Amino acid sequence: MEGAKIPYKMLSQDAFSTWMGIEILESQVGRVKIGMTIRKEMLNSMNYAHGGISYTLADTAFGFTSNTHGKYAVSIETSINHIEALNEGDYLVAECIIEKVNNKLGFNIVEVKRGDELVALFKGVVYRTQKDWEE
Repeated sequence: MEGAKIPYKMLSQDAFSTWMGIEILESQVGRVKIGMTIRKEMLNSMNYAHGGISYTLADTAFGFTSNTHGKYAVSIETSINHIEALNEGDYLVAECIIEKVNNKLGFNIVEVKRGDELVALFKGVVYRTQKDWEE
């Protein structure tokens, strides 16, 4: 399967990302950009977006990008820095770029932005299996 098409297949099979309202904005091998709007049911007790929302958006961009090389890739370690509080109605964009890929591991950085403002920074490592994505 062509690598840039894999994120679309993944999203079509991902009930949670669909519930989140995630949309693919750009997809190419080694780089994916996705977006979503924060809804009321995503807010925490302080009326800001739950940290899991920006984490999920970044993790989804990370997963989609990691698989664009055509092999199943699974997350083995991730972390996030929450930089700014997020509000209902904010539109977030997460862009993931593969920083380094070797035979078995991939190292990715995801920037989450609200407009031009960096609101979260995510780092992830994937294990690259030998299983191919199929049509």
